[in-house]
Amino acid sequence: MPNSASIRSEIRLQAWLVVLGVLLMGGKLLAWQLTGSHAILSDAAESLVNVLAGSFTWYSLVWSARPRDSNHPYGHGKIEFLAAGIEGALLALAGLLIVLNAVIGLFEQHELKSLDWGLAIIATAGLVNFMLGTWARKRAAKTHSLPLDAGGKHLQADGYTTAGLLVGLGLVWLTGWWWIDALVALLFGLFLCYTAWGILQPSLAGIMDEADEQLLGRVAEVLQQNRQTDWVDFHNMRMIRYGRMLHVDAHLTLPRYYDVQQAHEAMDQIDRLVTAEFGQQMEFFIHVDPCLPSSCGICAKADCPVRSTAFTGSMSWELSLLMQNKKHQATSPVGS
Repeated sequence: MPNSASIRSEIRLQAWLVVLGVLLMGGKLLAWQLTGSHAILSDAAESLVNVLAGSFTWYSLVWSARPRDSNHPYGHGKIEFLAAGIEGALLALAGLLIVLNAVIGLFEQHELKSLDWGLAIIATAGLVNFMLGTWARKRAAKTHSLPLDAGGKHLQADGYTTAGLLVGLGLVWLTGWWWIDALVALLFGLFLCYTAWGILQPSLAGIMDEADEQLLGRVAEVLQQNRQTDWVDFHNMRMIRYGRMLHVDAHLTLPRYYDVQQAHEAMDQIDRLVTAEFGQQMEFFIHVDPCLPSSCGICAKADCPVRSTAFTGSMSWELSLLMQNKKHQATSPVGS
């Protein structure tokens, strides 16, 4: 998990993104006043959403940085999913309103003016937004911050749509075909709806505690590669994400004659492996089960004093196997 200095830096970065967002929104509104363009008005409306969502993202980062307390024993990280979800919802709403306005604009002829100044202002704003978005996403990749990543995607999307807007308005400037302006606004709104879904999807997955099979697969690989002979079986592995913190729990089957100290050492060994791979981002909670006679066939411990049947082969700890909520035994498929 990022240290407090890193989190404070992230909060300051988001605050600057909001301040710059307000300035860029003002520039786009000025460009709209100069040109009367539907497309530029759509771009300015999207910037308003960016400022509103960015403000809530800043608040969520401040809240999620608070330490655990008696009311929130797992921390306050879940608010990050809510922040990303609100940003996605606001972006989708803006996209739908822009589409509606653009459809109306396709049937209403309107005059555009001062396109040279309008295009210059929009181009500058779009470039700045794309650079800020790229910066935010690079930072989010290091700190595993979902709201900062969502904000970065939003800003990058603004840069892409501004590029398309410039092409469309450039054609209006060259040809005088006013309807291209409304068409560009329509495409702009549809793209925002598409971007909104890309932001909403991971947010909803986090709120609903959807399994991150890619990350769990990495955990399974680490366990398989470092597997010890007394780790008889591993099952019922699950993961919950609280913001940037990951909580993984699982059941580990150990020889039934192990005392508490031996079981604790085995769990510590797994905890060290996971920490070495994922850092303090992940917490591992292990429930210890005693082995059963039916476990002997998959147990490779050669010096076991209570073995009742011969060892027939180890099971490969693939993710689908580790997520099963049951103890495994020799009657299941085994590897060599």
